[in-house]
Amino acid sequence: MEHMSSLERVVTLEEAKAALDKFWRPKPNNVFVSASQAVGWVSAVEVKSKIDVPPFDRATYDGFAVRAADTFGAAENSPVELKLVGRILAGTWPKMHLRSGSSVEITTGAPLPPGADAVVMSEYAVADGESVKIYRAVSPGENITKKGSDIKKGQTVIGRLKQLNYLDVAVLAAVGVNKIMVRNRPKVAIISTGSELMEPGTKLRPGKIYDVNTTSLSEAVKTCGAEPVVLGIISDRFSAIRAAVNRGVKVADVVLISGGSSVGVGDITPRAIGSLGRPGVVVHGIAMKPGKPTFIAVVKNKPIFGLPGYPVSALMVFDQLVADYLHELSGVPRGRKSVVQAKLATKVLSARGRRELIPVKLVGRDGQKFAEPILKGSGAITSLSTADGYIEVPLEREIVDEGETVEVKLFWGSEFV
Repeated sequence: MEHMSSLERVVTLEEAKAALDKFWRPKPNNVFVSASQAVGWVSAVEVKSKIDVPPFDRATYDGFAVRAADTFGAAENSPVELKLVGRILAGTWPKMHLRSGSSVEITTGAPLPPGADAVVMSEYAVADGESVKIYRAVSPGENITKKGSDIKKGQTVIGRLKQLNYLDVAVLAAVGVNKIMVRNRPKVAIISTGSELMEPGTKLRPGKIYDVNTTSLSEAVKTCGAEPVVLGIISDRFSAIRAAVNRGVKVADVVLISGGSSVGVGDITPRAIGSLGRPGVVVHGIAMKPGKPTFIAVVKNKPIFGLPGYPVSALMVFDQLVADYLHELSGVPRGRKSVVQAKLATKVLSARGRRELIPVKLVGRDGQKFAEPILKGSGAITSLSTADGYIEVPLEREIVDEGETVEVKLFWGSEFV
């Protein structure tokens, strides 16, 4: 495909997503994983128990299984004496049927023998050879756990699209499930372009800066339930970018490439991607600040998102444009507290005709929550450490007044989450 000119019409975010929808829509894949290692994965199906839990009536305490009616009238000064006919341990199955006037010693968790309907705790009974004296009466059902009282056969124990935690894994073990079908974690290739970039940990050479986007985007991808595939730093050369994106398309479900999307030398990236096959670049330019040079492409039925090079800009555009697609693929829901209400601490001016994203810090004052804009420019690294999130100024707004209530979209890890 011919590369798209930087003069192509700038579109709204909604129009950009609609353009992508024509060529690609997220289609989740399912895989089986071991239930014991399923923490963090998202269930693809509803799981129903095939058994009752517990699967039999069992003793809640060590003691003596009895017919409750046989203990009526028992007291400290006038015990009831019952015949002792055996012992049942946890993990064994009773071979006797308990008759009236009899008792069986039983351990915690052991199945009740047929005929028994209660357990006298060992603190209130004394065994002596072939008999046991009961010093406290019990009622039917006392000190036993009934079959199916925890989970009934056929009961739903894991709902569909539930992100599994260690308690869920325990439930799966309790109902005998050793494998569960889950949403496969989408792989996201991450490429940082720029001849000026160096890996953190290396000695910084003159004219160079450290690559921030590989780290920040990798972590952002993880919060969406996806798996980052880091392809490293690529120089601003047509062949290098083309090769990296081509590899990303092969090894991942989604490709993120930051930098190299602006006017001038940056047009190399859209051109390189456009050369890989149709439809290629479908959007180049979104009415958003920061993020105007953002592009979207589709190659071999894989979406490619070209994000700004500035780290704060890249993260905000990722949140606006990419995150929802990854959540849909992984099944991991966005956190309920990803948005909070706050009052704007100072007036904000914006240009009509573009959506503006402004990093803010949340502060508490006089019992209220305020959003303080961080207006240091999209290239300011300090925004990463001081911002709790960002506010969105709609296309049609030019001014957001001080004191106006705004929605703050929180960055993951904010103390306000």
